Amino acid sequence: MIGSAGANVGKTTLACALIKKFGKTTDITGIKVTTIKTKDGQCPRGGQGCGGCSSLDGDFHITEETDSDSEKDTARLLAAGAKRVFWLRVIKKRLEVGLTTLLDMIGPDTVSICESNSLRQVAEPGLFLMVESRSLKTWKSSARNVKEYADRIIVAGTSGFDFDLDRIKLTDRKWTLQEKATAIIMAGGGSRRMGIDKSMLLIKDKPIIKHICDQLSGTFSQILISTDDVEKYAFLGLDCIPDKIPGQGPLMGIASALEASANELNFVVACDIPHIDLRLVRKMLAEAQAADMVIPTSGNKKYEPLFAVYCKSSLEAINEALSSGARKIIDAFAECRVKYIKLKTKQLTNLNTMEEYEEFRQKYDAQV
Repeated sequence: MIGSAGANVGKTTLACALIKKFGKTTDITGIKVTTIKTKDGQCPRGGQGCGGCSSLDGDFHITEETDSDSEKDTARLLAAGAKRVFWLRVIKKRLEVGLTTLLDMIGPDTVSICESNSLRQVAEPGLFLMVESRSLKTWKSSARNVKEYADRIIVAGTSGFDFDLDRIKLTDRKWTLQEKATAIIMAGGGSRRMGIDKSMLLIKDKPIIKHICDQLSGTFSQILISTDDVEKYAFLGLDCIPDKIPGQGPLMGIASALEASANELNFVVACDIPHIDLRLVRKMLAEAQAADMVIPTSGNKKYEPLFAVYCKSSLEAINEALSSGARKIIDAFAECRVKYIKLKTKQLTNLNTMEEYEEFRQKYDAQV
């Protein structure tokens, strides 16, 4: 889904560029959504308008574009290589009904690129990009309402976009945004409360650690496993990084993996966190531009250092803490620029006991 901060900032240009890039190997359906507040004859963009909205009969109307030669946005999508293109005009309060009808028409497995701001309030796409221009001073209301959901805000200028489109991937018919960052999965814990190795517990016949890797794949340019048992995790086909000095806890594991990482930005996650909120992770990575660490907090200032972002710039402080005999991750905070972000309720799930594992597994099985 592609939204825009205002009119004529390059939303359709971006949509066309992505269709040209991926449409050669995958059939892509283009969708344009025009949301109408009321059927009062007024154009939602102001001015006299084209009459397309005021002529709406009913709560919504879906039209398929067949002419690729005009200057209409839908025609541009078709000319760019979209297999089919649809225009959904819909009363704002009936957005969900209009979308459901459209999805029934095109099929649930269709790969699509949709232009809309308001639709993001009723649907969660695989990827939500927003476009703005450097000259734009004020965002329109529909854009402000969904800005917080954007996976990336892309700035359009006279020379193009301030973003490398090669970072957008279409893998197994799913859209992902690849970060220039490393994901480090911590698999060196003793699993004392669980009683058995948490990383190898099964979720849908797949070890939790593989379940986590699959979620991170495509989003990160590198994935590392922090572990002293390299052979155990060889089946993942990823680089396993042993601790430089064994037996010194997760702080040593983080330090060793940071040294091996190919990127400045690093997302560290424990192997007992089975669901990764990638939108939250992207926001944490963005916050790290002005920090050495981004540490989530929950409850009464409870830190979550094993679902956090560490820049390589934090490595000196971490090594100094280790040299002084410190073993807790929080012992390195004092010498770093730390950005704390507050988690929403139930935004992060840890599996520490068999009861928690069974509860998550049953919920996951019911959803899939």
